[in-house]
Amino acid sequence: MGREMIKLTDSGVFLTPQGEAVKQGVIPKTEAVKNTMAYSILKAHNQGGDMEHLRLKFDALVSPDNNYVNILQTARAGGLKQFPVPYVLSNCHHTLCAVGGTINEDDHVFGLGNAKKYGGIFVPPYRAVLHQYMREMMAGGGRMILGSDSHTRYGALGTMGIGEGGGEVVKQLLSKTYDIEMPPVLAVKLTGSLKPGVGPQDVALALVGATFKNGFVKNKILEFLGDGIGGLSPECRMGIDVMTTESAALSSIWCTDQLVQEYLAIHEREEDYREMKPSGIAYYDGMIEIDLSSVECMMALPFHPGNVCSIREFKENPEKYLRKAEEEGQRIKGDTGKKFVLMDKLINGELHIDQALVSGCSGGMFENIAAMADILRGCAINGSRPGLGINPASQPVYMDLVEKGIVSELTIAGAVMRPAICGPCFGVTDVPADNQLSIRHTTRNYPNREGSKPGENQMAAVILMDARSIAATVRNGGVLTAATELDVVYRNPQYHFHAEIYKNQVFNNFGSGNPDENLKMGPNIADWPKMYPLTRHLLLRVAGAYEGSVTTDELIPSGEVSSYRSNPDKISEYMMMSRDSGYVKRAKEVRELDRRRRSGEIGENTDCERLLTALCKRLNCSQSEITIGSAIAGDQIGDGSSREQAASCQKVLGGYANIANGFATKRYRSNLINWGILPILTGDRTALQNGDWLLIKDVDSAVTFSPAPVFAELLDAVTGEDKSSLKCTFGEMTEDEKRILLSGSLINYYGQNRDS
Repeated sequence: MGREMIKLTDSGVFLTPQGEAVKQGVIPKTEAVKNTMAYSILKAHNQGGDMEHLRLKFDALVSPDNNYVNILQTARAGGLKQFPVPYVLSNCHHTLCAVGGTINEDDHVFGLGNAKKYGGIFVPPYRAVLHQYMREMMAGGGRMILGSDSHTRYGALGTMGIGEGGGEVVKQLLSKTYDIEMPPVLAVKLTGSLKPGVGPQDVALALVGATFKNGFVKNKILEFLGDGIGGLSPECRMGIDVMTTESAALSSIWCTDQLVQEYLAIHEREEDYREMKPSGIAYYDGMIEIDLSSVECMMALPFHPGNVCSIREFKENPEKYLRKAEEEGQRIKGDTGKKFVLMDKLINGELHIDQALVSGCSGGMFENIAAMADILRGCAINGSRPGLGINPASQPVYMDLVEKGIVSELTIAGAVMRPAICGPCFGVTDVPADNQLSIRHTTRNYPNREGSKPGENQMAAVILMDARSIAATVRNGGVLTAATELDVVYRNPQYHFHAEIYKNQVFNNFGSGNPDENLKMGPNIADWPKMYPLTRHLLLRVAGAYEGSVTTDELIPSGEVSSYRSNPDKISEYMMMSRDSGYVKRAKEVRELDRRRRSGEIGENTDCERLLTALCKRLNCSQSEITIGSAIAGDQIGDGSSREQAASCQKVLGGYANIANGFATKRYRSNLINWGILPILTGDRTALQNGDWLLIKDVDSAVTFSPAPVFAELLDAVTGEDKSSLKCTFGEMTEDEKRILLSGSLINYYGQNRDS
């Protein structure tokens, strides 16, 4: 990727509201930090007087159907009476995934019942992808929205969106706060203008490629400014903004202008517009400069959005990139006897793809699809060519595409128009054949995100690209082609929003809940199993030890597995299935040992029992004072989705700790804490192996006095003696987070304090 596209400054800068640099000393730093847009929004939503330790309440909440049942069940256990702010329940992730019979629609019925009972907003299936609905109907200047989906990003409209695990949404539903240290704020200065054929995904991938692997923006807020913004339509800004999640940023906010005001007016919400800009010379903790004029058509190779290069660079040396992706795919697939192959896609030096999709909150917007129609005009996609599927992001978008004749043009060309769902992005629809290569304008290309099952010897791969280059590739018979290689006249039609669709079809019951409403719970909706608080000491057995990154999609796969999301025991059976088929068995063995300990069934018949007996003698304590749990160890854990199942499944299987050199995101660490799993950080190399025993003495005190250093003893499996010690910490935690860990989970904590 050419360096001229993006420049990173890893030190503090002072900028005018227009993005011009000024020398330090013109204004005190203590005052300049208050002039960012991020600071003003956070201050307005902070419930405490301390801006270093934020206690935030949000203006609205949103959850998709792949996790809202768990959230609602947890909130009800904590004493939920009514939704205190607008809470949108969207049905876009599993609408077309029929695994498990009636499971999906049972969850939708349960969601509608909760909207009736507690006063929610229910968006029925096929009407909208959750983030598109929030853009169209909920986001506005100066607001904050929390979502239980990692791509909760509405910065282009002046709203700070944060994607978190369900536990944080539960806290808001129970009128608690989102507690976080004041995050660093980085300026993203945009200059220049995009070349014809370059789209929002190209800018987004360039940004992700420059910042993800080096951790430059991890858990920080991105503040977009500069004269380059004015040349981008609101939809283009949204397409860039939503992908900032893949850079590992916490949130984002953009300067707004007349174009945003017009966007909100089109959606009959002009009163929600607010001009957003820095209030004076502002201090930023770093800066990213993007020259839009230099951005090329980009691609993210398997199996991560951070594996970025330009299409031009790829074409210069396709073997290098394909072989690297092939090697990574083989590592993921493992030694199954059947190799994962991508090199056969290279024919006469050109890459041939097998499938093309444009969908969801990043790809399915009006302007992307209209541009594709311009590129495909006169094209005929016959059955021997790669197919092209398009999912508009909402019914209003689809309706206007119909009225303007764009759907007709695309259909005649051979594209297939489908409903507004997240299926292709989430891995529940449009699964390629084994060893096939799909190009997609969606948000992610992790393993399993295309729906394949590496553990069952089924493996496909995805390259992320912008809709324009996808259309150009399809037009060229499936040969990789950048949209800038074609001479296209773009019509740029004006979008018209059909407000009556939502007025007639969305159930908006905010503020009108009926406490007498009876909830219908389908047979797959199960209660959480009992979770136990920490005792005095914690004995951990490593059930999974891994090198490199462990993603949330590896911890619990997306796709059809998430159909079992409402049944904690059933979905936990799939944990780590794509990377470590033996994990579940090992974790269950530890869980059973702890069950027998609580039941007083421990003797001295096995090595584990003898170890526990020896440990009790050494510590001069009873078995009731030693909790036994499993742990996962790795270099970095938690990159990817905000889905709390990545933590809750571990807890259901008896997990009590993760030991890592780093946790990829703040939201994953929050998930661990909310499910009573200790987030153990160590600077030492975590050279732990499956079956290793670790002891944390006086763990209750260690949690209470966190972030003080903690020593985890690596035990002799026979004598229980300390062989060596691992110096670690649980990190900074709020008092509530400490109490949640000691209680064993957020459910326990709120169950014990439901009247407080």
